[in-house]
Amino acid sequence: MEPVRIQKHIADAGVCSRRAAEALIAAGEVYVNGVRATLGQKVEPGTDKITVSGKSVKSVVQPKIALVMHKPRGVVCSNSDPHAEQTIFDLLPPIWAKLRLFCAGRLDKDSEGLVILTTDGDLAHKLMHPSNAIVKRYHVSLEVPFPAGRIRQLLKGVTIENERLKVEHAALVNPKADKTSADLDVHLHHGKKREIRLLFTALGFTVRRLRRYQIGSFPLKGIPLRGVKQLSTKEIELLFAIPKPHYRQAELAAKQAAALRLDEN
Repeated sequence: MEPVRIQKHIADAGVCSRRAAEALIAAGEVYVNGVRATLGQKVEPGTDKITVSGKSVKSVVQPKIALVMHKPRGVVCSNSDPHAEQTIFDLLPPIWAKLRLFCAGRLDKDSEGLVILTTDGDLAHKLMHPSNAIVKRYHVSLEVPFPAGRIRQLLKGVTIENERLKVEHAALVNPKADKTSADLDVHLHHGKKREIRLLFTALGFTVRRLRRYQIGSFPLKGIPLRGVKQLSTKEIELLFAIPKPHYRQAELAAKQAAALRLDEN
């Protein structure tokens, strides 16, 4: 086999995403033939002995597939978490459970909605790389109503521990006469860990429920809670497609809010 960069080989083997592999290499968790690996180093799959955190990486050729899951609350996006009662991989049907899949963009334990799982390291890299600016849309439900006059604070953002947290778009869903609503439609493309929750908390609001309902131009609609489906080539392309502005965006967001309330009941 042709030599490949070590982070790509680790991702292709289904251990983790390429981005996560780079972090493991930088942390000194990856070895090649007993020698600590370096970022960008090339290896020969099937010849070089590679270990990640002490475990051997097998050069198994997996089919390149991408799955989408409607993740429920209370389930973590992790291949292995000793403290988790259940991970998204526990929800996979037997036909896919045997594959070494990993998340291409996570949701925290308390959030729900679209999650992409794949065996394709290149696809995962494209989905998570900031330069691709893939738009992700969320429905946010708060404990108390949010005033329209503070929307600009979400767009401007706040700095927490030297990181700027902000969203690219935010709109009230079904606002009341006083121009407030406990439901918001929020879009962003960077997605730092727990960014939306931290941003609202910094502004004095507690997120009651958070659901990702669209990635790129691919919608959650039609996928039941805990449901999993394999994506076609055309559907994968939708993940990278720029969502078109919709003159009925407010109506769409309102339907999202209604769906959340029905799901709660």
